[in-house]
Amino acid sequence: MPRKTTTAPRETVRTEPVSAPALPRVQTPPELDTAYFATLIDERIGRTREQIDTLNAVIREVTLAAKDIPADDEHDPEGTTVSVERANEVALLAAAETSLIELLDARVRLDAGAYGICERCGNPIPAARLEIRPETRFCVSCAAARRR
Repeated sequence: MPRKTTTAPRETVRTEPVSAPALPRVQTPPELDTAYFATLIDERIGRTREQIDTLNAVIREVTLAAKDIPADDEHDPEGTTVSVERANEVALLAAAETSLIELLDARVRLDAGAYGICERCGNPIPAARLEIRPETRFCVSCAAARRR
């Protein structure tokens, strides 16, 4: 038999909404050719996805090839080569996947109107730097400071 439960009516307390302090909105510099950078980012996203597909295919091939090789790598001259090749391809795949994520984030920032601004100092990132690394989030000096 189901239990019968009773609950007390909830009291609702109404308060005036508290507004957060207005933060300055970061905006894409008006002189930046956003259509050009949208095309550039989209092309790089496409190439990176192709690279990821290619690397996945190579890793599959190397993995299948490794099945035909004896497990005794110590005495098989090809064993360590296959292992090293697979490790290299996996590292390249990880780098490509990271690059794709950064490019997708850059596209989101561009669409949101917050592209081309250094996330550290708030200054505009030069267009020449964005052409080389359209996914970059930092100006040259801030990127160098982060590496130190």
